[in-house]
Amino acid sequence: MTTPPAPLTPEQPAAPEQPAPAKKGSRILKKVGGVVLAIAIAIGVKLGLPYLTGDAPVHAKAGECVTVTGPDNDPKVDTTDCASGKADLFKVVKVIDNTFDVNQCGAELSALAQQLESDKFVLCLEEVPAK
Repeated sequence: MTTPPAPLTPEQPAAPEQPAPAKKGSRILKKVGGVVLAIAIAIGVKLGLPYLTGDAPVHAKAGECVTVTGPDNDPKVDTTDCASGKADLFKVVKVIDNTFDVNQCGAELSALAQQLESDKFVLCLEEVPAK
């Protein structure tokens, strides 16, 4: 049998508990991981969110039809069947790449400047009568 330790006297203060030393490498790894995760989320939101929600610009080709909805300063363009008879239906007459100059379409056509990633272009549109 062992004898119990003697009770503490006022002259003998209890030894303070030492906190376990934190691992520096672990803290640094967590900080770096957090920064990398934040950057990845920011890039994903910047590049991927418009494509997931369908708000990305459409780079239609000449001969295709598109519907144009929304406000003039932020139109939403979707490709659609030319025979659909939808409201706001336009046929793409020509596409002018590397510009935002809507005047290049001429006065007889509607024009819509778009940007898809680093590509900028103008869709020259002719209205398709609703059926």
